[in-house]
Amino acid sequence: MAEQNTCHYNETMKFFYNQSGGDDKWDTTQLILVQVVGSIFCCFILVSNVMVIAAVITNKRFHYPFYYLLSNLAASDFLAGIAYVYLMFNTGEVSRQLTVTGYFIRQGLLDISLSASLANLLVIALERYISVMSWKVHSNLTKRRVTLLIVLVWAISIFMGAVPSLGWNCICNLNTCSKLAPIFSRSYLIFWSVSNLVVFLIMVSIYLRIYAYVKKKTAMLMPHTSGSINRKRTPMKLMKTVLVVLGAFVICWTPGLVVLLMDGLNCENCHVMKLKRWLLLLAVLNSVMNPCIYSYKDEEMWATFKNLMRCIGNGTRRQRSTNANSRPLSSGHDTGNSQPPSEEMKNDESILKN
Repeated sequence: MAEQNTCHYNETMKFFYNQSGGDDKWDTTQLILVQVVGSIFCCFILVSNVMVIAAVITNKRFHYPFYYLLSNLAASDFLAGIAYVYLMFNTGEVSRQLTVTGYFIRQGLLDISLSASLANLLVIALERYISVMSWKVHSNLTKRRVTLLIVLVWAISIFMGAVPSLGWNCICNLNTCSKLAPIFSRSYLIFWSVSNLVVFLIMVSIYLRIYAYVKKKTAMLMPHTSGSINRKRTPMKLMKTVLVVLGAFVICWTPGLVVLLMDGLNCENCHVMKLKRWLLLLAVLNSVMNPCIYSYKDEEMWATFKNLMRCIGNGTRRQRSTNANSRPLSSGHDTGNSQPPSEEMKNDESILKN
């Protein structure tokens, strides 16, 4: 009993991995594969989401509630890319050498980013619901309300990521430690997975309601819009987007949440450790897909991306030109003349030498 109540804050993670039975050892080939694939994903996440944020800031046509929320989703996915890079290179044997604080930081970054992505998706679903039910392109949410929603999203996400380090852990009671996160209590994993699954169900309900309403509205408008192609295509395009969003979220998030729940319920025959690394990679894939789903289908967004890349390209060329013009003209190679000296010049030089 005394050993259970003893706190182990000064131990490394190797101690907790051994106590929980969670073997975090990696095959070298698997680790390299995950790091390479994960790095590619993370590069895309970082670049694409920076482009989304820059597009929303620079293009006044995006100064609406949906696009403000979209840029916040991009910010949370950007953080997810950073968190996953940190995780990839602090896993395997390296993770066994981490301190308790280091492990809390590693998992906290990941939990904050994933919670923020999910919360942003929920807020975007609510915004789309408000706008579609009014049959408008954009909702009437004020900038103040959108700002409050964004602050609320990050406050909840930071709270969710910080809860284990604030005391909901098993450092002082090793019998409650989980396998997937050896210093996290199984009860916390149940709370985290169930709360996210509930948010998932709420979001599914919202999108199903949107789908049913758009389908009904389209059926009503069809007989009266034979000469208007755009009015027919817009609801159909929205329904396709909703289906893609639902499909991506179900595929990327549900397996990982279910495995976390099984670990929290102390399922002995679920083999959660074998699925850990691949399900995490699948969850991060959602951050890769979000810019594609919410941004790259927008023609105006694509045009803004092209303008931004064109500006970057022009700026690079101007910088190269400036560097070239600032070089000292101390030799023939610095004059910008790429042609070889003529025979007449060679003769003149030989005469001067003689």
